[in-house]
Amino acid sequence: QVQLVQSGGGLVQAGGSLRLSCAASGRTFSFYAMGWFRQAPGKEREFVVAISASGGRTYYGECVKGRFTISRENSKNTTYLQMNNLEPDDTSVYYCEAKYTRGTDSGNVYYTRASYDYWGQGTQVTVSS
Repeated sequence: QVQLVQSGGGLVQAGGSLRLSCAASGRTFSFYAMGWFRQAPGKEREFVVAISASGGRTYYGECVKGRFTISRENSKNTTYLQMNNLEPDDTSVYYCEAKYTRGTDSGNVYYTRASYDYWGQGTQVTVSS
């Protein structure tokens, strides 16, 4: 198993930036593909971005492309979500998620919630206009 603990988030004005962190513990972090999802009140959880276990491949949702950047530091067992030029529509609870991968799957990215095995506690991001 892996445990995910999120940090970062908060309140920011439109056009501002925030960085979310997701620290993993329990098993070898480099075996896990990571993803970020978000959920606004009354809406379904939405895919934001994913990164492969190897870190060599990323995949972005259309709503954040060009504004958000995912990265990972396997030496620190942590993945990051840098969010720039934030908009009020980005207001949501953000969740990091992890999927165990094996061997040749280390280069894959996953953009559906059903693909993931573990998730963090969620972090509120509020963007004011």
